[in-house]
Amino acid sequence: MVMDNISHLLNNFIHCSVYENIVFSWVMHRQDIIEGLLESLDARHCIVKVFSLICDEETLRERLQKDISNGLRTADVIDRSIARLPLYQKLNTVKIDTTSKSIDDIAKEIIAS
Repeated sequence: MVMDNISHLLNNFIHCSVYENIVFSWVMHRQDIIEGLLESLDARHCIVKVFSLICDEETLRERLQKDISNGLRTADVIDRSIARLPLYQKLNTVKIDTTSKSIDDIAKEIIAS
């Protein structure tokens, strides 16, 4: 149901002539998830780029701990996320290491790709 809802929403954005660019952000650590989503999109008239925003383990821990401290996540997210880090290297995506970069720098890198 989640994938169906995401596909429906994204296809509505794709079919809307008002939008020139659509940025969809979701944690996808497996290639089959990415492929399944892409297959469900009507992207005939689109250029689709798939990025993995990655960082080193220490940075990931710090970022997640900040979310935990702010009540946005529970502590169990750290171990799950650390365990998935190696999976991102296997994805057929453009990798952008966000470790020591500002949001502006990351956005510029995405736009330049």
